[in-house]
Amino acid sequence: MKKKKLLMVGMACTLAAVFAVQVRGDAAEEVKRLAELMGWKAGTVVADIGAGDGQYTFAAVDHVGKAGKVFATEIDAKKVGELRDEVARRKLANVIVVESKEAETNLPAGCCDAIFLRHVYHHLTKPAEFDAGLVRSLKSGGRLAIIDFAPRAGLEPVEGVPSNRGGHGIPEKIVIEELKAAGLQVERIVDDWPENDYCVLFVKR
Repeated sequence: MKKKKLLMVGMACTLAAVFAVQVRGDAAEEVKRLAELMGWKAGTVVADIGAGDGQYTFAAVDHVGKAGKVFATEIDAKKVGELRDEVARRKLANVIVVESKEAETNLPAGCCDAIFLRHVYHHLTKPAEFDAGLVRSLKSGGRLAIIDFAPRAGLEPVEGVPSNRGGHGIPEKIVIEELKAAGLQVERIVDDWPENDYCVLFVKR
């Protein structure tokens, strides 16, 4: 019985490791597509808003090179600390971790060529104020990508968000309306993004 339990634990650990590798691989592929869509190159300054564990941040580094820069923002203080520890461990001088707030990215004005939010926008409780900060942080001609999904059944509601979200998620048209109101123009809409997501690309003129 003991051997069986150990075997099951070992199998679980192996599956977890395989899944972790798969997630990292998926992140790399998604960021590669995002980089092509947004025109990243060596020297591009990018911001990953709501970076979480940093998978997408670290994948972005490969596309901007040492001459580029990646900002990783997080509202959760614990995650901010973990991100900074991981950046230090990887010795990445061109990754800057920023602690954001409910209505503010805390990014410098005019700092970014490109900003992206993946599965983050539908969590914003003060989208108008946050959007103003995003626009302020973009350079003229800079691009913003929102990767998100329409409300899905079976997901817990997100507390504090505007009622027009319609559940956990956000309709594509609401994203477009809000960011156009903030002063951005829609450049492209991609409806075949991985995980049944959509990606809306905006530009600051």
